[in-house]
Amino acid sequence: MSSLPRDETDAVAERYARREVVAQALAAAAGGVGVGPDRYSLLQPDVWQTVQERQRAMLRLFAAQGWFDLAPRRLIEVGCGAGGNLLEFLRFGFRPEHLAGLELLPERYAQARAMLPERTALYLGDATTAPIAPASCDLVFQATVFSSLLDDAFQQHLAEAMWRWVKPGGAVLWYDFAVDNPRNPDVRGVPLARVRTLFPQATMRAQRVTLAPPIARRVCALHPALYSLCNALPLLRTHRLVWLSKPA
Repeated sequence: MSSLPRDETDAVAERYARREVVAQALAAAAGGVGVGPDRYSLLQPDVWQTVQERQRAMLRLFAAQGWFDLAPRRLIEVGCGAGGNLLEFLRFGFRPEHLAGLELLPERYAQARAMLPERTALYLGDATTAPIAPASCDLVFQATVFSSLLDDAFQQHLAEAMWRWVKPGGAVLWYDFAVDNPRNPDVRGVPLARVRTLFPQATMRAQRVTLAPPIARRVCALHPALYSLCNALPLLRTHRLVWLSKPA
């Protein structure tokens, strides 16, 4: 029997609480190569290579849709964390009052609120109960949220809410693990077939991105340019970026 939504949100909070311990264990297993005090800091060469690659891929998607002026577009992020992705979207050209973020964890919500403009709306708690009007968003974005949801029924529940928020002609923008992490049982890769099941009415455009983080840390410790060289091999990419269009 599937967990109730509240059971899964509580479980997600517990998994994130363990994440720092898991990250420390992974760093120790990797011998500390290329890992500083904060392995996710943009000061780490593998991190900024990963972020810049993803940014370029997203900007190409916007251009392919003819979204050259992002100022009037409305975007909401599910699982906005400390607000880093929303800051990226501000740099892309979205207006702060047209951005919103949903965050389950109080400490991350507080970090995002301190970081982002006041005109950017933030909501604390279960995203599926957030007061988001149907068909009010041009884009609903999620980054590595679904790979942390291990209950299939709750995944579907969240996907249906996200799809409901999207305007006709808008999209869900998905960035998540395509493969399992054998060292972290709290993360489960989401196959493309599963993405299709979650958003059956969408027109899908998908690509593999992101050099596997353990490889990226090692090669960038030698030279950051090696990231692009290794990332040229699709089999070494661990994430998938998907544009899920809603019919106009």
